[in-house]
Amino acid sequence: MSAEALLEVRDLSVEFASRHGALKAVRSTSFTMRAGETLAVLGESGSGKSVTAMSIMGLLDPVRSRTSGSITFEGTELVGLSRARRRRFPGRNIAMIFQDALAALNPVQTVGSQISEVLRVHQGASHGAAKAQAIEYMDRVRIPAAAQRYSSYPHQLSGGMRQRVMIAIALALQPKLLIADEPTTALDVTVQAQIMQLLTELRRETGMALLFITHDLGVSAEVADRIAVMYAGRIVETGTAAEVYLHSRHPYTRGLLDSIPRAAQKGQRLTPIVGSPPPLTAIPRGCSFHPRCPRAAEVCTTDRPELREISAAHCSACHFAEELADARG
Repeated sequence: MSAEALLEVRDLSVEFASRHGALKAVRSTSFTMRAGETLAVLGESGSGKSVTAMSIMGLLDPVRSRTSGSITFEGTELVGLSRARRRRFPGRNIAMIFQDALAALNPVQTVGSQISEVLRVHQGASHGAAKAQAIEYMDRVRIPAAAQRYSSYPHQLSGGMRQRVMIAIALALQPKLLIADEPTTALDVTVQAQIMQLLTELRRETGMALLFITHDLGVSAEVADRIAVMYAGRIVETGTAAEVYLHSRHPYTRGLLDSIPRAAQKGQRLTPIVGSPPPLTAIPRGCSFHPRCPRAAEVCTTDRPELREISAAHCSACHFAEELADARG
């Protein structure tokens, strides 16, 4: 494990059994995270982002899935731990907030009691102390009238308020790593901005690392220190936000960027990525992106490109990465 790495994922692969054969959701994925940094994982739906996060949290069903590779957190290997030890490992180490807060919260318990329960179970707080701390956390994530909202049920809150409750529950665990799995997808644009600003401020205040899973390139550019782009279960490009956005070295990343509307291109047609991602039970040989890639050559259909360093801290899994070096404005 790298000396300064908080989290190190090496050759992680996850398969699910299906009636069409093995569904390869994640394939030989590797990345590291340092304490306090924000890593954004980008990609279309089905690219493996959420499965990667669930693997780190230990939330995949071991009967229905098969995980191989290594997930190391502060020197502790998580892959292969017994279910009992794996369930105890999160908490103050790793916490997660989900896309659908209404589904993640217990509908028959008040939001305050759900925060209090975390404090009682993980910190041994008394009922009174847990309630007082829960209200403090609700206030910290800017839930108005926190003391009154303590007794509200999830359905009585707006989507933005429910997501703030989820963040409060995660903060109560005082994690070193927070995984946010598309936490703003179901929210309107104004609330999205508020939630992302809140997460950024909390990361700075607490020093926790943030693994941010999203398909929103604009949000990633604002909050991420580094970006990892996933396609068909593999990371195809990594680098700082500036390197990936201004000097992308993979055709898939470039296709994502070209599909974003820009004020300077008003009235012009967008350039979409042709076709669809491959079924994860029948991933093409060679580069999995080659059926959709405008630069595909014969070698792309036979040889799988490995993720390799193009420049300092910038890696690409493309045979022609060096030819994609033109800058973006």
